[in-house]
Amino acid sequence: MKRELLLITGPGGDAQGWGNMAVTENLNDTVNALGVKCSIAYVNNRKEFDEVMDKSSCDMVWSSLYYLSEKEDIVGVPDDAEWVSDLLDARNIPYIGSSAKTMKNLILKFVTHEIMEKAGVKVPFHVLVNPGSPIPENIPFPAFVKPDGESRSVGISDRSVVKNHEELAAQVARVHQELSQGALIEEYLPGDEYTVLMLGNGEHQEILPGKVTVDETHYGQYRILRSDLRGVGLTKVSIPEEHFDEAVELTRKATAALECMDHVRADMRVGSDGKLRIIEVNGIPGLKPVKSWSPQIFSLYHPQPTPEADYREMIHTILVSAFARIGKPL
Repeated sequence: MKRELLLITGPGGDAQGWGNMAVTENLNDTVNALGVKCSIAYVNNRKEFDEVMDKSSCDMVWSSLYYLSEKEDIVGVPDDAEWVSDLLDARNIPYIGSSAKTMKNLILKFVTHEIMEKAGVKVPFHVLVNPGSPIPENIPFPAFVKPDGESRSVGISDRSVVKNHEELAAQVARVHQELSQGALIEEYLPGDEYTVLMLGNGEHQEILPGKVTVDETHYGQYRILRSDLRGVGLTKVSIPEEHFDEAVELTRKATAALECMDHVRADMRVGSDGKLRIIEVNGIPGLKPVKSWSPQIFSLYHPQPTPEADYREMIHTILVSAFARIGKPL
């Protein structure tokens, strides 16, 4: 029997998940080419979501949205958020990706850090300061300030690195005012950046590390990945010569502690002690062919004759594992 997959996206698809409508259409074409019947549902709100799902006969859903919300440009967790995974669970409809509980944990970096740290995974020193709360005095400098619930380096600039309490207070206030969410204060990690792809579950699981580099001339005062360095061809990903086994083991422990499934990506940096620290686990990684880090990493380990073939093989790997997980093998 031919399996059926429904792709869900909406106005917030680019900010929350794998990319814009063009990316979704490419993914749709790729899934259909792999012999799985696939279609796209673009939903603006809960009413449209319910109308689509009432008519759907799909075996599984793959969503680029963590939640439905009127806010489209930033992530965080707005007050009107209706989590797609919760809505699908209520209908007993399987989906590609981690559970509702895990998705909610992944979207807020402080919660992610706390779960990983409790499981013995190395993370930076971290403190969350919500709007209206005082900033603790015992912050080690230099420190790094970022929004608690964003992705794509939103809210990250050279001002994110702070050297004293005055700079710290100013950057925390900026996050509160401009992004209306908590400010996560971490120790500044000065070393190289790594991103690690986790695909599949159980016997299908692969953990594939990549080292992220940028030509030094594109950095500002600090070697940090600002939003303007992403998605424009300036970042390069390669198979690491150093920290390979360390990155694999960190990702294995982190994704197990967080109960991740199917497709996630862990970002990490080298601290002043020369050891890796995980700074984020992305629950809905980008799926732009060639440009997004997931297909870039996959192609390093599974080179195919063309980029299109690389992408198709990566999507096939995700689908095989996810459908096997729900007892409907392809």
